[in-house]
Amino acid sequence: MSLTLLIVIIVLAFIFDFINGFHDAANSIATVVSTKVLSPLQAVIWAAFFNFAAYAIFELHIVDTIAKVVDTNFINLQVILAGIIAAIIWNLITWYLGIPSSSSHTLVGGFSGAAIAYAGWGVVHSDKIMKIAAFIFLAPLIGMLLSYVLSIILLWIFKNFNPFRLKKWFKVGQLFSSALFSLGHGGNDAQKVMGIISAALLVYFKSVDPALIPHWAQITFVDGKIHAIPLWIVYGCYTAISAGTLMGGWRIIRTMGGKITKLTSFEGVAAEGAGAIMLFGTEALGIPVSTTHTITGAIMGVGLTKRVSAVRWGVTVNLIYAWILTIPVSMGLAALIFWILKLVGIS
Repeated sequence: MSLTLLIVIIVLAFIFDFINGFHDAANSIATVVSTKVLSPLQAVIWAAFFNFAAYAIFELHIVDTIAKVVDTNFINLQVILAGIIAAIIWNLITWYLGIPSSSSHTLVGGFSGAAIAYAGWGVVHSDKIMKIAAFIFLAPLIGMLLSYVLSIILLWIFKNFNPFRLKKWFKVGQLFSSALFSLGHGGNDAQKVMGIISAALLVYFKSVDPALIPHWAQITFVDGKIHAIPLWIVYGCYTAISAGTLMGGWRIIRTMGGKITKLTSFEGVAAEGAGAIMLFGTEALGIPVSTTHTITGAIMGVGLTKRVSAVRWGVTVNLIYAWILTIPVSMGLAALIFWILKLVGIS
């Protein structure tokens, strides 16, 4: 039964990564679609390619953080199964409603909620949870500040250039800025699922002599941090998120690309460029942030360079409600699923 549960968790983790791809595809392509730099099909292919290319760039800092959200010595596979099921359910609900919520936070919330239901609050590493939760607010604020500053800098640099020619240049620039943001999305979000699969392997083999763990399940630690994981996990996660991105996320693209503020190519470059800076920086620090929150804040920032009323604050407030609810709702849902699994005897 334990081996079966491990396989089910791995399959569901890849499914979650696939859903994450089309759920969060809007993050990196909404601006290039809304400004008509690329067609929707071209945009998702572009984003999917750079999602996968992230493997060659980023180290496993996010994997280590996610795998250690809870103490794997005191949980079982049932906990991880409940967490991943809850995360999938919440992602599908928010996708259906067109709400760009955070796949990162629903995964962390689900994982933590099931662990608490099983072993109490002590099993959760609260410092990691608090850091992740803090960036529910910090990610959009920093994204907004970065995009506002970047917009002002670009406006100052190009103030004497021909506007018609600049428009063409910034359309080309959007290809590069969206590529950078897609790299950040792949490096950040795919690694979160790698962390969950790594946690499942650590739980499954926790009572096994490390020398007897098969090669396909070996996880290497350096200075107490995850340094290397089996390549099938890496390739599987990047393939899943890239394939999901190819499916697109048109409901959320409509929200991100036009409902927050009306975008030009110049503003698209500033928003995506600021978002990419944010994602590259937090990944280097091992802080799993929401690409959704980051790009939403960045889009708000470029809107503010025009005027405060250019941002549709009513839409933004609704998004913030969803962000705040994501972790606690995912925790409660995961706890409920854990108790149901226990009731039916899945362990």
